[in-house]
Amino acid sequence: STMRKRKTTDSPHSSTGLSEGKEKLRLKQEVGLISGVSLIAGTMIGSGIFMSPEWVLHHMGSPVSSLLIWAACGLLAMFGALSYAELGTIIKESGGEYIYILRTFGSFPAFLFAYTSVILVRPAGLAAVCLSFAEYAVAPFYPGCSSPQVVIKCTAAACILLLTIINCLNVRLATSIMNFFTAAKLLALLVIVVGGLVLLAKGQTQSFQNAFQNTTAGIGAVGVAFYQGLWSYDGWNNLNYVTEELKKPEVTLPRALMIAIPLVTCLYLLVNMSYLAAMTPSELLSSGAVAVTWGDKVLGSWAWLISLSVALSTFGSSNGTFFSGGRVCYIAAREGHMPDILSMAHVRCLTPSPALLFTSAMSLIMIISGSFTSIVNFFSFIAWLFYGMTISGLLYLKIKKPELPRSYKVPIIIPIIVLMAAVYLVLAPIIDQPQIEILYIIVFIFSGIILYFPLVRFKYHPRFLQRVTLHLQLFLEVAPTTRVAD
Repeated sequence: STMRKRKTTDSPHSSTGLSEGKEKLRLKQEVGLISGVSLIAGTMIGSGIFMSPEWVLHHMGSPVSSLLIWAACGLLAMFGALSYAELGTIIKESGGEYIYILRTFGSFPAFLFAYTSVILVRPAGLAAVCLSFAEYAVAPFYPGCSSPQVVIKCTAAACILLLTIINCLNVRLATSIMNFFTAAKLLALLVIVVGGLVLLAKGQTQSFQNAFQNTTAGIGAVGVAFYQGLWSYDGWNNLNYVTEELKKPEVTLPRALMIAIPLVTCLYLLVNMSYLAAMTPSELLSSGAVAVTWGDKVLGSWAWLISLSVALSTFGSSNGTFFSGGRVCYIAAREGHMPDILSMAHVRCLTPSPALLFTSAMSLIMIISGSFTSIVNFFSFIAWLFYGMTISGLLYLKIKKPELPRSYKVPIIIPIIVLMAAVYLVLAPIIDQPQIEILYIIVFIFSGIILYFPLVRFKYHPRFLQRVTLHLQLFLEVAPTTRVAD
């Protein structure tokens, strides 16, 4: 059977366990409905909605067509999330795409996903969001000129270290911070929405006259516009990474998705309308940071509130990215696809601290090197490649394994639409504007073969690594964990 069940034993090197003979460790189920909604919405609402609208408008050419792209991106995110909700009720394990690919397609493709995600995608995404936070956080200290890169990078590094401490100490602390920052950024977006509604009520509707004029119909341009919009929706799948930490996952997972994603979609549409009410399309296109320009036009001397809001928003988003990203590393290690030490949890805090520390270290390397920009530009390419694989796994389970128990079922047409969208989003940039960086990404993904066969397939574990694991385990005060029973 392709739906293999993992043995619920400790790490292969259980002789190194601090908890030998005692009750086995597992992560606490402390994420409820409100925290679940905050994790999704808080991660989705990052810097994208404050920066991307001008690029969507640039590629689409007209205001209404850009609004249609924002709505379509929200619908696609919703369809993807509903498909993932069914997967989450069939496979009640943390890890998101990794665990779903592992249980449906087997070890090799799951390892390639974990290798790419843990080494490249998640740390690069976290580094990018933290750099965005740092840019807005230090901007007020350098009025009239650009901030020094060394200051931005040091601030971003400090942000990552702070997030590491918070997430290693306590899950409840991390989710509480998530809830606070989600509330703060929702308040900021509501200010923009209300300001826009006031402007529209006063008759500032010039941007919506001849609103379809200059609309672009090219397949490539529409695909790039989708990439820009979907970057702002990234995070719709984050709750699936922490399924084992959800209270009543079979209920919380679908409900949180059905609340968070329509909420974010409606806010994004209203915020875009507010931008267009305050600015003409040409003004919006010439704006370096559309939210800041909106603040200057509408709030006047209170415009600094928008810069503060963007900083808060990106910090909250980076916390959500860090919270879920560390779990991929942790789950992959627990399944034998990463070093054993990364599958362990702190004996008192009950957090996957080694995995979080590793994710933090990789993100810091990317911030220091500054060479990750081109990789982040193709983030959507990698993401939708694996989203497509995951959704095809759901279709396989719906057709071949309909007898598997599941508390939630999505109509089969929805994952089919998501799969078609994923194929389009992967192939469109290759066909329309082939670039050498995409080849580099594909080569990096398949370079995992070099590690997979000796370390995973043939289980070659050098003795010195076992000694390193023992010393790290004692130093970090961590012990092996078990999977939450179904």
